[in-house]
Amino acid sequence: MIHAPLFVDPVHGGGTDPVLVRRGEEWWLVYTQRRARVEEPGVAWVHGSDLGVAVSTDRGRTWEYRGVIEGLDLEPGRRDTFWAPEIVHERGEFHMFVSHIEGVPEQWAGHERVIRHYASPDLEAWAYRGEVPLSSRYVIDACLHPLPDGGYRLWYKDEADESHTWAADSGDLDSWTVLGPVLTHRPHEGPNVFELGGRYWMVVDEWRGQGVFWSADLTTWTRQGLILDQPGTRPEDATIGLHADVVVVDPETAYVVYFTHPGTSGDGTGAAPDRSYDQRRSVIQAARLRVQDGVLTCDRDEDTAIDLG
Repeated sequence: MIHAPLFVDPVHGGGTDPVLVRRGEEWWLVYTQRRARVEEPGVAWVHGSDLGVAVSTDRGRTWEYRGVIEGLDLEPGRRDTFWAPEIVHERGEFHMFVSHIEGVPEQWAGHERVIRHYASPDLEAWAYRGEVPLSSRYVIDACLHPLPDGGYRLWYKDEADESHTWAADSGDLDSWTVLGPVLTHRPHEGPNVFELGGRYWMVVDEWRGQGVFWSADLTTWTRQGLILDQPGTRPEDATIGLHADVVVVDPETAYVVYFTHPGTSGDGTGAAPDRSYDQRRSVIQAARLRVQDGVLTCDRDEDTAIDLG
């Protein structure tokens, strides 16, 4: 069975928003390192976050904490907030699109959020390439996928438009053209797009499980339903699955990597400022995805080992 939890942040116990990226024979897990242990006003504990790093040398079975990504702040000594990294390897470099908030706000709303672009030859030293110009300055949760005819599409959450998913296209990852809203069925976040079983899929965090959509062209999306909406039986996996990444190993095999708030009940979001550390803490989990008769399925209790290849 996939080890559960897959990884627990050893510093703050607040690992969220995971993304997996391969570097040679290693797999890197980069995540939002929420400061779940701190006692500060309001929701300051979800801000001021670094990007934590864990590395696996055995195809994802075990993970070693490697610290945080350094050098993302643009001004010396400033402590800002970094959330929800998206990292891809394109054109001989690693490219990271990460949500950025200036400072450490005590409230959820009332301050801007933008998506920044960084590039690196090795996942360690990152150079700032610029802010991505999108539909507003209240955007987070980037997701990138190549287009069939060349170029790239970026999906993201626009909080200025009722927390719907929007998209933008680029031919070079530096200049972008905003296309408009993509999913407007209800507020949500954390879009993730991948190809599996002959279809494109998008999962989004609806705070009640992951909403699932499929597409033949990356433009028109059809809703399927929810996954990770029912409690699992593995350790620390009995709440909804939040903000997921998907790693496709081959045309028929993929793994979804997500986080839970195991100390909560109900919606499991852990967002209230007055919750205890046990309710704030989060763990990172993984489960296998399959496409069966055109339907994306996920059995989070399946007795199978993870093998990222």
